[in-house]
Order: sequence, then C-alpha cells, then structure tokens
Amino acid sequence: MRSGDRKAADTVANARLAAIVDSSVDAIIGKDLNSIITDWNRAAERLFGYSAEEAIGQPMLLLTPEHLHDEEVDIIGRIRRGEGIASFDTMRKRKDGSLLAVSVTVSPIRSSSGDIVGASTIARDITAAKESERRIRLLMREVNHRVKNQFAVILSMVRETNKRSANPSEFEDMIRARIMALSRSHDLLVTSEWAGASLFDLIQEHLKPFGHEERISLSGPLLTLQSNAVQNLGMAFHELGTNSSKYGALAGEGGRVEITWTVETDSQARRLFHLAWQEMSNADAGDGEPDEAVRKGFGTVVLERVAPQSLSGSSSLERSPGALKWSLTAPLEAIVVPQLGAETEGDFGV
Repeated sequence: MRSGDRKAADTVANARLAAIVDSSVDAIIGKDLNSIITDWNRAAERLFGYSAEEAIGQPMLLLTPEHLHDEEVDIIGRIRRGEGIASFDTMRKRKDGSLLAVSVTVSPIRSSSGDIVGASTIARDITAAKESERRIRLLMREVNHRVKNQFAVILSMVRETNKRSANPSEFEDMIRARIMALSRSHDLLVTSEWAGASLFDLIQEHLKPFGHEERISLSGPLLTLQSNAVQNLGMAFHELGTNSSKYGALAGEGGRVEITWTVETDSQARRLFHLAWQEMSNADAGDGEPDEAVRKGFGTVVLERVAPQSLSGSSSLERSPGALKWSLTAPLEAIVVPQLGAETEGDFGV
C-alpha cells in the first residue's frame, strides 16, 4: 500500500474509532503515565458531571475518593509494567461530591513504536445493579428469618395438634390444613416481596376455603399489614374460620360472620388497632359439638396467646349459645407497615 493510501486509511480508522469512543454509553477516559487525564468522552461528562474542558489536564484523583487514592497509585504502577487490569468494582466521585459505584477496566496505551504512553479507563455505572444486589440480600435475610420463624410455628402446631387429635388420620388432616393456612399468608408476602399485605386480602384469602362469602362482611380502614401481623392474624383467621365452618355461623343456615376493625387514639396519644370477629348462628347449628375446636384446641392457643403476644397486644374470646366473639387490641405500629396505613373508612364484602 502506498504511503498516501496508508495515511488515508489510518485517518478513516482513527475517525471511526473516535466516533465509537464518543458515542459509547460507558465513560472512556485516557490518561498519561502520571495519571493526568488526556481524553474524556461524552459518557464521562454525563457520568461524572465534568465537561471535557474541566477534566482534561486534571489528575485522575479528581474522580477518586480520598480513601481510595492508593488504588490509583497501584493502577498506574501496573500499567507501567504493561499489565492490563480486568474489570473490578469500586467507587468514584462526581463533580457534586456524591459517590457512585462503577465497574472499571484499565488497559495500557502504546505508541506506534510499542512504548507504553498511558492508559485507557472504561467506567460503567453499576449503581442500579448494586442496589438490586442490596435489596436481594435484604430480602433473603428477611426470608431466612421468616422461614425459621415458620419452622418454630409448625413445630408448635405439630405438638399442640398431636395432643388434641383422636387418631393419626385426624392429626394429618388438621396439621395439613394449618400448614396450608401458613402457606396462604406466605404467598401474600412473597407476592409483595415481603413488603406486607392488605388486611382485606388476608381475610379473604384465609376464609375463601370455607365458602359462604355472602354471609361474611368486613368493615374497616384500608391497612397494609407488616409481615409479622400477616402471619399471626392469618393463623387466627384460619382457626376462627375452621371453627365457624364446623360448629358456628358457617356450619348451618342463617348464620353470619362480621369482621370489623378500627384505628383509634387513646388518652395517652397512642394509636391502637382494634379488630373484632363476631358470629351469630342458630344455637343448634353444627355437628353437636359447638365451639369445641376453639374451646380446647390449638385455636385457643393461637387466639388467646400466640396472636396477641406476637403483636404486643391483648385479646378476649367470648362464647354464648349461637354466638362467638374474638377481639384483639394492639399498638398500630405492631400491625401496619410504617406510613402505609390509610384510614379511609369502607365496607367490603369478601
């Protein structure tokens, strides 16, 4: 190839390379062997906030947090030895002083004679990826905590159910139903990435297996429950629904279940959550063993001890012929997701 043609080809190649560098979505920075910035593309301007005029001629330490200054010294030392530096994650500093997470790759720049004259640095913003990793770690810790908690609950269920089961078949049926109830609460939390669940959805999900939706009414403000409240109230609704379908309002004709909840402020300016389950039925409804499951079974443990204690509250369970009422009072902060509890009154049918 003639000298003129070679020069023309080199000019075209250099122009093409410059266009690629300038249009890259990654910040591409050139520097000499003294770590002085020599080249600065548009992506670098967007990422770090400095224009090319402001950055070129400045040391790379302009972009390096003080506690990482030794990192730049190590990088330029390796470049001088002809070593490339594979991608690594680090922190860099913007013009406004804020820090951002970046993935950095550094490679030597050689002259036409093969001498190392500088280095090219490619920096990619990985802030979103790091935030995603942080959220996943947080979620996994939450899931791990909840799974361990559910193991403890299941062991308690097995122990208490075994004490009150007449035979292995009855034990299997009861423990399966209770574990499935825990699973319903778990599914609601997984759907929301453990951010909570609405009280309405929780009640609806746990009472759905018992049917008779037209005989169940809900009334109260719209609330988003914390995961702990989802699990413990879910257990309570399952036990109440099971009892009602066997011995109470949902076992015979004409019975009704009313579930109401309110948020109030007491005399000491504390915000309290009040919930009441009340059912009315014919005195002879059911199979002749009225309220036996709640009176002697694991349901009593859940309603009178497990749920109120887990929510830092108190409860009462009242029975009379053809009627049952369970009420719970607890601090609002133990029930709702912070700042997400709304107090717009509304009546809902399951």
